[in-house]
Amino acid sequence: MKRALIIVGIVVAVLVIVVIALPLLFDADSFRPRIESELRTVLARDVKIGHLSLSLMAGGVSAENISIADDPGFSAKPFLRAKSLDVGLDLTALLFSRVLDIHSITIVEPEVALVHSDAGKWNFSTLGATKESPTKPAAAAPSLSVQKLRVVHGRLSVAAVGKAPLTYDDVTLDAGNISYTSPIPFTVEANTPGGGKLKIDGHAGPIDRADAARTPLQASVVVTGMDLAKTGFLPADSGAAGLMDYTGTVSSDGKTLHSEGAAKAQQLRLVKTGSPARQPVSLTYISDYDLMRRAGSLARGEVHTGNSVAHVSGSYDARGEPVVVHLKLDGQNLPITDVAGLLPALGIALPAGSSLQGGSATANLALDGALDKLVTTGTLDVANVKLANFNLGSKMSAIAALAGLRTSPDTTIQAMTSRLRIAPEGMRADSISIIVPELGAITGAGTLSNTNALNFRMAAKLNNNASLVGGLQRIAGLGQGNKPIPFLIQGTTQNPVFLPDVGGFLGNTITAPAQGVPQGIGGILGIFQKKKKQ
Repeated sequence: MKRALIIVGIVVAVLVIVVIALPLLFDADSFRPRIESELRTVLARDVKIGHLSLSLMAGGVSAENISIADDPGFSAKPFLRAKSLDVGLDLTALLFSRVLDIHSITIVEPEVALVHSDAGKWNFSTLGATKESPTKPAAAAPSLSVQKLRVVHGRLSVAAVGKAPLTYDDVTLDAGNISYTSPIPFTVEANTPGGGKLKIDGHAGPIDRADAARTPLQASVVVTGMDLAKTGFLPADSGAAGLMDYTGTVSSDGKTLHSEGAAKAQQLRLVKTGSPARQPVSLTYISDYDLMRRAGSLARGEVHTGNSVAHVSGSYDARGEPVVVHLKLDGQNLPITDVAGLLPALGIALPAGSSLQGGSATANLALDGALDKLVTTGTLDVANVKLANFNLGSKMSAIAALAGLRTSPDTTIQAMTSRLRIAPEGMRADSISIIVPELGAITGAGTLSNTNALNFRMAAKLNNNASLVGGLQRIAGLGQGNKPIPFLIQGTTQNPVFLPDVGGFLGNTITAPAQGVPQGIGGILGIFQKKKKQ
């Protein structure tokens, strides 16, 4: 027994000596030119590796740093730089036959720069590309076979040429069975800009040697807490912001990218001057994108907020920067409380202290143009809505012709229709028609600037229940029959100001003024002055 222990001790001692001595006796760095050459052939990029050292404990060799050149059409800076590189080898083949049999690669703290041109080309597209000419066929693909590839603590930047990049931190990648001839299973995890999390599971391949960006792909994607303003996929000038969660799938055959899933946005903002929406907004969709044409279609889209569902369909074009869209939105009988929750995201504020209650809205809108200069046009219909804590009669009493109207702390809108145009500079509403039971019918048109400034020219046709007092009461038929009362709405949406439209008054033809009615503009202004003094 004692003799056996002595033998075991001697064997262990010899092994320890071998482990300690071999790295000193074996020059792993002598393989560096060969490894660089093979990687250069496989990647079709210049590759530089620092000093190589043998690590028996790790089962391979380690390099102090590594760099892979970028496509010269994009940058002279490296496409990838890494702190260290660990290569798992068959040590028996390496030590006794001097054969490089790589079974694993671990890249530590790499920094990768992904850049795309205005033409939609990515700088990684030419990785591993083979060259071909009309007289010379493409060379055979170099052999590539790695059982396992791992990236730890990486940093990935994404940018358009000449623009500031956005960075994804703590990137990890696990991929296996890597070759040019079969699909490669992989998992990617990362922290997104703004503190979100990203996870992608799937497989890609066989790798397209002409354009790596068109490699077939099947993957599931999960995103939590992504800041929309910091993704890098939306124009900085679009004003879009919010925190998004997403679950979906993507698949590509190298020609068409099919995607479907569901996204949910909290604190959504759609314009620069807006504020966060008061309720979450969700989108479910199905989309197909042509990789060659760089254009796609939204086959089905549903926007959910509260109990409302609006349908979206159309097309988008990514050939320029930013993306151009042509979409249709159809929302039928949407509960008004759901619509009101989205108004802050559009930069629209209600009068101070007021709120929208009850009723419904129907919208048929077209969204066209670049994302940073999107123009929305269409019609909006509202029915049976109460603007609580807003006394329209009291506001309009500043107009002499409408003084003495019945007032109520709330304003009921029986029906409202309008044609809208919403653009970065603001909103224009035409063909406005509003039925207010306590007052009558209001028509007109006007604008709402992107700073919420109002400039509307309106006219009120009073119903039989509305009363007229004051100096203009005696004008025959004014405000009733065919003689509407013109007025202006100015100020802001938070504090609208109702003013008499003198020019509109003069536009009303009075063929036979009643006795005592003032003549001309001087008389009309005199009435307003008297009313003001009262």
